[in-house]
Amino acid sequence: HDDLDIAEAICRANNEPPAVSVRVNTTMTSRDQLLNEMIAKGVDAVPSAVSPYGIVVRSGGNMALTSWYTDGLLSVQDESSMLVAEAVAPEPDMLVLDCCAAPGGKTAHMAELMKDQGRIIANDLHAHKHRLIQEQADRLGLDAVETVTGDALELKSRYAPASFDRVLLDAPCSGFGVIRRKPDLRWSKTLQDVRDITQLQHELLNSVAGLLKPGGIMVYSTCTIEPDENEGQITRFLSDHPEYELAEGHFLSDVTDGMDHAQRGSIQLLPQHFHSDGFYIARLRRVK
Repeated sequence: HDDLDIAEAICRANNEPPAVSVRVNTTMTSRDQLLNEMIAKGVDAVPSAVSPYGIVVRSGGNMALTSWYTDGLLSVQDESSMLVAEAVAPEPDMLVLDCCAAPGGKTAHMAELMKDQGRIIANDLHAHKHRLIQEQADRLGLDAVETVTGDALELKSRYAPASFDRVLLDAPCSGFGVIRRKPDLRWSKTLQDVRDITQLQHELLNSVAGLLKPGGIMVYSTCTIEPDENEGQITRFLSDHPEYELAEGHFLSDVTDGMDHAQRGSIQLLPQHFHSDGFYIARLRRVK
C-alpha cells in the first residue's frame, strides 16, 4: 500500500508547475547578498532548502531577463540539479571530466566550486551544444571550462587512464524525474526506451571508470526515478568494479535527514520531497 501512496504522491507532484530556482555564482557574490538585493527589488525569494547555492523565486518575473543574469551573478537551475556538483565536490586546481556536459549548468557550477582554478573538460556528443556550454562559462566569467565534442564512449581513448581527479557522468536517461517540465514524456516513453537507455548507461559507466585516479570521486547522476537506471545501475557497477566503493558526502546527509536511504553515498530525490525535480545521484570513490 505504501508504494501506491508514493506513486500517487509522485503523480500529484508531476502535475504541479515547477518552481523557479536560481544558483548563485559564488565567485562573484554570496547567497545572502544576492537574496537581499532581490528582496530589495521586490522579488519574492527565499533560500533553497535543498542547496546552499540556491534561491527559490516565488514571484518576480523571468530571472533570465535580469541584470543579475546578464552580469553572471546567477544561473537558472533546478534545486535537485545543484546537488550534483556538490556531490562531485571539486577543489581548486583539480582536473575534472564532465562526460555529458550540455547545456553546461553542472559544468559551470563545478567551475564555481573550484573558484575557477583548475580545468574542467566539458564533453558533449553534439557540436552545436558546445556553444551553450561556452556561453554559460563566458557569461559567468569562468575560464576553467574547456569544451570538447565527441562520444563519451570514446573518452577512454582520448585521455590517459587514471588522469582525472573527478569524473561526472550525468547520464542520458528516461527523464521521468522532470515530467513537470516535459509533460509529453508520459506518452512518448516506452519500456523499450528505458531498456535501451539502461544499457547505454551501463556501457558509459564502464567506459569512463578507468579515467579516474585512485582516490578520486566519480559521480553518476540522472533526472529519472526509474530504479533500473539508478540503484540497479550502481549495484551492477560496484559488483563489476571491486576498485570502486560508494562514498558518503556530507551534502547527502544535510538534505536527507529523515529520508530513507537505500545506500549511503547515493540519493533518490522524488519530485514531492522538495517540489524539485526527481533526481538520482551516486558518489563513487576509486579505492585502487
